[in-house]
Amino acid sequence: MILLSGPAAAQTNVPAEWRGVEARQLFGAKAEPSWQDSAPFGSYAKGCQSGAYMMPDTGPTWQTMRLSRNRNWGQPQMIDFLKDLSSFAAKQPGWAGLYIGDISQPRGGPMTSGHASHQMGLDADIWMLPPQRLNLTRTERENLSSISTRRSAGAFVNENWTPQHHQILKAAASDPRVARIFVFPGAKVQMCKDETGNRAWLRKIRPWYGHHYHFHVRLNCPSGARGCVEQDAPPPGDGCADAQAWVDNILNPPPPDPNAPKPKPKRQLTLADLPQQCVSVLQSR
Repeated sequence: MILLSGPAAAQTNVPAEWRGVEARQLFGAKAEPSWQDSAPFGSYAKGCQSGAYMMPDTGPTWQTMRLSRNRNWGQPQMIDFLKDLSSFAAKQPGWAGLYIGDISQPRGGPMTSGHASHQMGLDADIWMLPPQRLNLTRTERENLSSISTRRSAGAFVNENWTPQHHQILKAAASDPRVARIFVFPGAKVQMCKDETGNRAWLRKIRPWYGHHYHFHVRLNCPSGARGCVEQDAPPPGDGCADAQAWVDNILNPPPPDPNAPKPKPKRQLTLADLPQQCVSVLQSR
């Protein structure tokens, strides 16, 4: 049974043997999804998922990469979205479809490496590398690397950036299922310069560190998902001035603040930090 209460900072229903154990170890040990209805619980960086669907390894317009990670699991809305976007990408010159990176673990939750988010099956990484073929072997998918599309530490795009990247990101951001997309600042500024039509979709394109080998798509909470916590909506407007400010800071970094406090070591999440539904997700067959 899935409990319907919201996220809780502390719980009494955590089994004794799991108390104090890092949640990433518990969720990382699960190789299969839970036998429950599909639902996301919690928030993008503090949650889990039940009844996840697997993104098939290979389809007519996609391949999932790094299969050894077992992170090609998501909510059905995410799987449908990725199939739809890959179909659009396959219509772009030079693209056979999409290479799909990490989505989530079979039951979501914190990962043992690589991401703070991707915990509810509503985040996905999409490679910047245009697929030339979609018959890669498992070994090739482990060893092939994506391409960087940035230069000057992310202030500008490089020669790998194409109008097709723009169109694919535009199609993704124009989809009502999408909450936001993370990409390096120079790419957002370039899209702002190049877009001559409706600019409303640019609001969802948000500058963030890294994200030059892939872009990160985040979906809204599905309708009726009572245990899912939405991220605050992006600020009004196209966000182009904000992205330009990021670029300006890359090119002319502000001097370090000598009085800035030292960052505190990050504490790893335990099951008590997650929504109480995550206990039943782990306990499910």
